[in-house]
Amino acid sequence: MTTEAMALSPASSGANYRYGLYLVVASTVAWSLAGLFTRLIHLDAWTMLVWRGLFGGAGLIAVMVLQDGTGALRQFGKLRWAGWSYALVGAAAMVCFITSLRYTTVAHAAVIYATLPFLAGGLGWLVLRERPGAGAAAASFAALVGVALMVGFGAEGGVLGDVLALVMTVGMVVLIVLGRMYAGIPTMAAAALSAFISAAAALPFAHVTSVTGQEIVLLALFGVVNSALGITLFMLGSRLLPPIETALLGALDAPLAPVWVWLVFAETPSLATFIGGGVVFAAVAVHIAREAIMKRPPRARPRPEPALAGKS
Repeated sequence: MTTEAMALSPASSGANYRYGLYLVVASTVAWSLAGLFTRLIHLDAWTMLVWRGLFGGAGLIAVMVLQDGTGALRQFGKLRWAGWSYALVGAAAMVCFITSLRYTTVAHAAVIYATLPFLAGGLGWLVLRERPGAGAAAASFAALVGVALMVGFGAEGGVLGDVLALVMTVGMVVLIVLGRMYAGIPTMAAAALSAFISAAAALPFAHVTSVTGQEIVLLALFGVVNSALGITLFMLGSRLLPPIETALLGALDAPLAPVWVWLVFAETPSLATFIGGGVVFAAVAVHIAREAIMKRPPRARPRPEPALAGKS
């Protein structure tokens, strides 16, 4: 069975649920490196978007071919309106995200993204009629409190960058719900197309020939790790989890993204950001641990030995 086929299996079993958890958490770690890459690469946002989109799209196609051979390319002919909608929304979200990092801090962009659980839970309930569980709702509320601490009491950020980060977050909510509504979307092909669309949209404003050899290497890593790997893991994992669960795991980006920048560039977040990020991280960690315990399959009881013949 291919990885794509596994992603389309029902999410009711505990094994599939845990598999989805691991995939989405791994994708969040890959995505949390975006702020670090934008600080390492000293280019304007448009040029960065072009190269990141090209490398990311190429990386996704490579993953498709490795999984299913060259026949996987036929998925592009099966996108239909749902797949194209997925690609267009994803491209718009990526343009907003990369641009937002030029107008606000990594910490602010990350904590705004941490509002994803509430937005996804609400839209998932309205569109899919998937009522959030009490544990997920409580953890989402705790994550929102952490966001409020980080944004409301911190002196960081910028209005334009914060608005762009919010638009990106709404786009991600739409992607989560679309993926659940239309399980037949060839999401890998849609994600690759999304990367190429974002590159094409940025091309008229970019300076694609002004990059150095070192910047090309960093841009390739940015596209492959943050885009291709992150999207691949997210696409597969989000199929196995309810929207609010997927979004809650995505909130881990809030405490992780500023940490990478802090470690490399000493871009020290404020105390409020540290405290709020800790609240977000704790909310997600407790929820993951709780769900893992609740969905753990029961241990098989030893079967009694059959009575010996003639023994009462």
